[in-house]
Amino acid sequence: MVKVILISIVLVSGVYSEDAYERYCVDCHKELPTSLQRMFMHYLLVYGGEKNVKAGLKHYLKYPIREISVMSDLFIDNYGIKKKTTLSDKQIDEALNSYWERFKVIDKLK
Repeated sequence: MVKVILISIVLVSGVYSEDAYERYCVDCHKELPTSLQRMFMHYLLVYGGEKNVKAGLKHYLKYPIREISVMSDLFIDNYGIKKKTTLSDKQIDEALNSYWERFKVIDKLK
C-alpha cells in the first residue's frame, strides 16, 4: 500500500514539475521542423519586445489565421495553421511567461 502511494506521489509530482510551456506547447511542436526557439526569434523580429511578443502570440493562439502568422508561406502550406487554442487566458499567459523566460535573449547577451 505504501509503495502505491509513493509511486502515485512521484508520478503526480512529475506532471506538476513541468512549467506551462512544457505542458501546453512542446508536445504539439515536437514534430515540426522549426524549433520553438527559432519561432521565438521570428516573433521577436516581428513584434520587437516582450509585451508585443506576448500580445501577438496570445492573439494568434486565440484567433489563428494565415494573415497574422509569422511563419513563412511555405511552412504554412506544408504544416497548416494551428487550431484555435482551448487554453484559458490564465493558461496562455502562464505558458507565454515560461516561453519568454526560456528564450529571451536580453539577459544572455554579454
